[in-house]
Amino acid sequence: MSTGTEAIGQGRKTDAKTAYFKWGILALIQLLLISIPLVDRLRVQMTGTVVQMEIVPVDPRDLLRGDYVIINLAISRISKDVSGSETVKAGDPVFVSLIAEGKGPVRPITVSRLREDAGELAISGTVRTVADEFIQIDYGIDAFFLPEGEGLAIERMDKSRVLLEVAIDEDGQSLPVMLLVDGKAYKADGTF
Repeated sequence: MSTGTEAIGQGRKTDAKTAYFKWGILALIQLLLISIPLVDRLRVQMTGTVVQMEIVPVDPRDLLRGDYVIINLAISRISKDVSGSETVKAGDPVFVSLIAEGKGPVRPITVSRLREDAGELAISGTVRTVADEFIQIDYGIDAFFLPEGEGLAIERMDKSRVLLEVAIDEDGQSLPVMLLVDGKAYKADGTF
């Protein structure tokens, strides 16, 4: 009788260990899935080229995160005079070659469908609309969060005083890094 009781006790211990192992694997998988976008963001920040871009700020609020500035990049609206812009249509993924002149903001010089045709510094985006005079491109940079109460100050500033530093990696992925006012750091975006 004691041998049967011992076998049942060991069976329960084995079942408990198996259950803990399964739950541990499940928790590990969930942590890995959560960390994928964070690792990608960190990679862009650490390896990307930082450039300055002109923006058109607007001040909304997010009830959970406080103030933020909607990012309306000046390079989102590209003239049809820019090389390659005449060959794209709405919905196309594109790479926009950028050039910096001095310490000022970058400007677009070509639009390409392939990364290798876009040159050394290029940001990836998607063509939203095509009009007679320009194309509208979405780069996925749409907001910059600020401490509560500071978004209104940015909204009231002359837009020519405000620039956004953006990190762009070799693949064209981008993310906002720092908001500049009069060429000086105003607020940095956190790593995560």
